[in-house]
Amino acid sequence: MRSKIERELHIKDKSFIEKALTHFIREEVTKAGFQKVVVGISGGVDSALTAFLAVKALGKENVIGLSMPYRTSSKSSIEDARLVAETLEIEFHEIDITPQIDAYFRLFPDADNVRRGNKMARERMSILYDFAHWKRALVIGTSNKSELLIGYSTRWGDSAHDINPIGDLYKTQVWEMAEFVGVPERIVKKKPSADLWPGQTDEGEIGLSYRTLDQILIGYVDLRLRREELVEIGFEPKVVDRVLTMVKNSQYKRKLPIICKIAQRTVDKDFLYLRDWGL
Repeated sequence: MRSKIERELHIKDKSFIEKALTHFIREEVTKAGFQKVVVGISGGVDSALTAFLAVKALGKENVIGLSMPYRTSSKSSIEDARLVAETLEIEFHEIDITPQIDAYFRLFPDADNVRRGNKMARERMSILYDFAHWKRALVIGTSNKSELLIGYSTRWGDSAHDINPIGDLYKTQVWEMAEFVGVPERIVKKKPSADLWPGQTDEGEIGLSYRTLDQILIGYVDLRLRREELVEIGFEPKVVDRVLTMVKNSQYKRKLPIICKIAQRTVDKDFLYLRDWGL
């Protein structure tokens, strides 16, 4: 079973997956009546892969990239965001979010890093949606399956989007696809970080490597193994419990806001027509 997890972890036909993802972007954007997308480019591999796929799907003239650094953002993140935009030759804007973030937290000087990080994520998404309105575009998401399953995202921040082409790719698979489509090597190889404060890394916050996380998630979600079965095939009990607890505790992030049903036909319960009525 451990070998089956390992096989599931790696993408066998990258060319097919690339075609599927680019077709998804093109179809979802055009049938909603749009031609363009805006993407937040952080300098990390997830947003880089998303931007590369969007350009392949829609053409460089229809992709708008935004880098939104804060004063503590690492120099390498800013440079790597520029590198993605320059490589793809897309319209690119760099917007410093320091003034508005610092103005808010002057009211709350004792706010911890998580509050500050969440505020930054939501401010960035606010800017993306402002640009989407201005440019008549959709916001394309950059959250991967690993993050979505354990809730490692800010609700209405980096987890917000109109369409998300990489949300069914685990982080390990994102790296594989990024290398396949030609994302610059230094971005593919860098340590994952949301760059929310100096020295912050994703794996440091999560408490285990993405590789281990993805293996447990594939076993639990895709292969439907029980907790006892995951332990039986060699995963540490404490690590399994930690991952499964994160999945359980973040379920609310993966759902639309719950509506109390009192009428005969309720949005998202009974009124379930497809959003693309003949478009």
